[in-house]
Amino acid sequence: MTNYQKESHTRSLLKGISWRVVASTDTILVVLLVTWFNGNPSIGDALKIGLFEFLIKLAVYYVHERVWERVRIGDGLDKARTFKKAISWRIIATTMTFVIAGYLLDSFDHIALAIAAIEFFSKFILYYVHERIWLKLPLGRVRGWMAHETLAPEDAVADSSVDNAKNQLD
Repeated sequence: MTNYQKESHTRSLLKGISWRVVASTDTILVVLLVTWFNGNPSIGDALKIGLFEFLIKLAVYYVHERVWERVRIGDGLDKARTFKKAISWRIIATTMTFVIAGYLLDSFDHIALAIAAIEFFSKFILYYVHERIWLKLPLGRVRGWMAHETLAPEDAVADSSVDNAKNQLD
């Protein structure tokens, strides 16, 4: 009997919201920086891009989380999996940032490209750290992630009996 530990939908949503707060703050700062170096700093454009991204990318992030919930590599806690997940998200999110920035700034030029390029690197680091922190949080975890796959059949039965006894006590 395989008993996977899964992340709940609520956990994915909360993780998405926490990530969007971090990521949108980064986006606003990057847009301000790039537009400032271009000689036309605009807090309005920065906030508009940040808000637009927050709303759109929250939904896309949630889907990304649920897809990666189904991808089982090792125990799901290793750094290589986090790295691969960060790369996949950065490709999706950076492409979206370029399109959103280009659309809202009315120009798919060097400014939109610079915003996307800078954010690729800043958010890769932020995303990786965010993922590693969330791996340590028990919030919204469903018990038993792949625990029984590594046990011998007789041990798995005994282990599930212990789990049943614990559940009756709860």
